[in-house]
Amino acid sequence: MPRLSEVIAELDALWPPERAEGWDAVGTVCGDPGAEIDRVLFAVDPVRQIADEARSLGAQLIVTHHPLYLRGTTTVAASTFKGRVVHGLIKHDIALHVAHTNADSADPGVSDALAGALGLRVTGPLVPDPTDPEGRRGLGRICELDHPETLRDLAARAAARLPATAQGIRLAGDPDALVHRVAVSGGSGDSLFDAVRASGVDAFLTADLRHHPASEAVQHSTLGLVDAAHWATEWPWCEQAAAQLDAISDRHGWDLRVHVSKQVTDPWTTHHSSGAPN
Repeated sequence: MPRLSEVIAELDALWPPERAEGWDAVGTVCGDPGAEIDRVLFAVDPVRQIADEARSLGAQLIVTHHPLYLRGTTTVAASTFKGRVVHGLIKHDIALHVAHTNADSADPGVSDALAGALGLRVTGPLVPDPTDPEGRRGLGRICELDHPETLRDLAARAAARLPATAQGIRLAGDPDALVHRVAVSGGSGDSLFDAVRASGVDAFLTADLRHHPASEAVQHSTLGLVDAAHWATEWPWCEQAAAQLDAISDRHGWDLRVHVSKQVTDPWTTHHSSGAPN
């Protein structure tokens, strides 16, 4: 069996921590570098349900997309939610490793996985990484559809192919407008509107779109918007990342057992449709 330090070295090669945004908190949160690893669990969120799932599986390593301590902390006391997670992980010899914005901009990255889940053909990054001479890394992806479809059909495609959540899929713009090219970004994407407009795409599929940026986008252009749940747009990366680690395990003869959590850890649990506007 490989040691944790060996597995982490391979994960850092996939998603180098130095490529994370300066505000981000990536890397290993807890874990003994010398511990042996034979089972790994991938998930979006480092919450207690995922820690419990890892324990029931007998996994010694959890890899999540979201950080546990994004803004730092002065305590891991078990009286806090995050402290309880840390205490449980250490008590049961489970390591936690995070790949966040370094996985967003990777090749392949979070938005490649999102495009793949939607059956879209990636043509390049939405915001290219200037340090990548091949022009493949960066935030978001620009994609083409094999055959044009309406914005309504694109939203229906997302609803059918992404994991189900309470939010579902929201749409802004003319539902009958034809979409040939679409930008996608896993996670919160409204900070990318300038790049989306400059790319000339017909639609933008992302998550967490706020009122004012979305309103400005549809008022100033014919750009269609498809807004999914944050968790749902990033969950496909877990399957992609697990497949990458599986390939590494095969190459090294490690015989790792790699799992992807199917627990929905999106914080929204119920949706009630309001009355149709007059």
